Amino acid sequence: MKYEELAKEIIAGVGGEDNVKSVFHCVTRLRFKLENESKAQTEKLKGLDGIVTVMQSGGQYQVVIGNHVDEVFNAVVKAGNIKTESMDISDAEPSGNLFDRFIDLISGIFTPTLGVLAATGMIKGLVALLVSMNVLVDGQNTFIILNAAGDAMFNALPIFLGYNAAKKFRSNPFIAMTIAAAMIYPSIAGLSPLAMAGAGAEPLYTLFSGTLFEAPVYITFLGLPVIMMSYASSVIPIIISVYVSSKVERFFTKVIPSVVRTFLVPFCVILVMVPLTFLIIGPVATWAGNLLGALTELLYNFSPVVTGVFIGAFWQVFVIFGLHWGLIPIMMSNLQVLGYDMIVVLSFACSFAQTGAVAAVYLKTKNKKTKSLAIPAFISGIFGVTEPAIYGVTLPLKRPFYASCAAGAVGGGILGLLGTKSYINGGLGIFAFPNYLNVETGMDMAFYGSFIAAGVGLVLGFIFAYMIGFKEDLTEPELVSAGGPNQRSVMPEVEAAVVPSQVEAVDAVILSPLDGTLSPLSEIDDEVFSSGAMGQGLAITPTKGELRSPVTGRVTTIFPTGHAVGLTSDEGVEVLLHIGMDTVELKGQGFEAFVKSGETVGAGDLLVRFDIDKIKAEGYSVVTPVVITNGADYRVELTTATTATTGQSLITIKD
Repeated sequence: MKYEELAKEIIAGVGGEDNVKSVFHCVTRLRFKLENESKAQTEKLKGLDGIVTVMQSGGQYQVVIGNHVDEVFNAVVKAGNIKTESMDISDAEPSGNLFDRFIDLISGIFTPTLGVLAATGMIKGLVALLVSMNVLVDGQNTFIILNAAGDAMFNALPIFLGYNAAKKFRSNPFIAMTIAAAMIYPSIAGLSPLAMAGAGAEPLYTLFSGTLFEAPVYITFLGLPVIMMSYASSVIPIIISVYVSSKVERFFTKVIPSVVRTFLVPFCVILVMVPLTFLIIGPVATWAGNLLGALTELLYNFSPVVTGVFIGAFWQVFVIFGLHWGLIPIMMSNLQVLGYDMIVVLSFACSFAQTGAVAAVYLKTKNKKTKSLAIPAFISGIFGVTEPAIYGVTLPLKRPFYASCAAGAVGGGILGLLGTKSYINGGLGIFAFPNYLNVETGMDMAFYGSFIAAGVGLVLGFIFAYMIGFKEDLTEPELVSAGGPNQRSVMPEVEAAVVPSQVEAVDAVILSPLDGTLSPLSEIDDEVFSSGAMGQGLAITPTKGELRSPVTGRVTTIFPTGHAVGLTSDEGVEVLLHIGMDTVELKGQGFEAFVKSGETVGAGDLLVRFDIDKIKAEGYSVVTPVVITNGADYRVELTTATTATTGQSLITIKD
């Protein structure tokens, strides 16, 4: 390996691998967390070829490499048994208000599964279609195999989400998967209240009898009552469990000797978390569902229309939290006692509202990935399987999800107004219409109400989502510049910044990527940049949180956290843009990247949007160096201006 020897010297120079707690890298430097910094041989490291300098700051021992930091990092990790810290933005804590942070967390955990989730949803819909056309017979061999293909992921969803959540919370994914597998273990699944009641089993006793929190207890753990629920297809319980598990795992990792840590940490974590999940998380979810069910019944007795609006608006939120399970027993009881259900039926329009919103996103988005997800999500949504639509399309974009909730509320109100009821617990989506046919009265207005509500939900979901739009600034418009029809311009207001006379007089012009005040690199409170070790340039203290490309060229590097971007212009000039000092520590909080490595960009294209106030509030400087990293190959002339406007000439490059 090219950097193998350098990696070995670095490990020795920081005091050996036993002295390294962890290491990660930013765009220019290796960032070590050492047990004892006094063991590091700083001067020796500074003298090594391939190392620019060494810094000790913020509890980190920083070895500055430059443009090849990624290759050196990989060599260091390979050469030593060293723990790494991920700087992937998907691992960062989500930013924004509490609800936005929750949405970002859930959608982030679902993101890796979206393609398969959409595919299995389509298979479920296909199986339902074939059964309705009498091509397949429910319960026969071919049906069983195809149904398993479509239903397996949904049934085992906690296992998939457990793995993703563990990656998000930086814990052992196999511990998380084991906890999830215990939650849906066949013997456990058979102990849910619905399963036990269906089998005619009598509870050992009932807790909180006569209250909203009444809960039959069928099993105990060490004498403690276990209130069971169905965890198949659930979302929130496993995420909460993995979050708690990550904390428990860190505790045991600290207290258990490293020689037995490999097996004792999982042993202790699983032994604690599986019972804790059943004893605490299950009851909380059960009681929350019971409370919702009681509230809904009370509301329906007051006004079916108001109840329809309420359930239609929040049904998808209930599903996300797993609270809808509190309404299922009410539905089953109503079907058995009354012969019909008038509660859960009020959610019928929601899947169509969700599907309409997905259609709007498909037509409106310019993001190819979003378009590719929207097609199978729409198809499965028509068949009543909305998980791919919610978690893959509307929830991450937020506004389309809100639009679908609003459309679902209207549809629910219509169902309540027309008195639509379900008489069987049958199909979903377009196959659910027979559920609402009363064999005694035939096709009455209540039955037609299901078609009206579905149509209204679909249309309004589309209209609402299309009208309110969504935030997706992933592409900038292509504008023709003075340089010719194939040149992408800066922006209309800074068009004059690049004129033919300038291009002819110099080899390249580096434009300002920000609005703000200018200062020399020497004034930056960071030795690497202030010493000029990374190259010549200027520093900008931004007044607006938008970083735009200063050149037309290619994105050679963009750090996963979005705080640093490396560009190579069409003329071969290498430019490094580093938003703030030590902002890698924010792990993506406050940053939103709009480009990827390898993409071609035009001068003025949006690269990163960042929250200046948030970065400052976390105690970090937002001073942004603009550095020519291969400036030794050119004559670099810096502007003498004291303020910068995005698109103005900042640095002139000459041979």
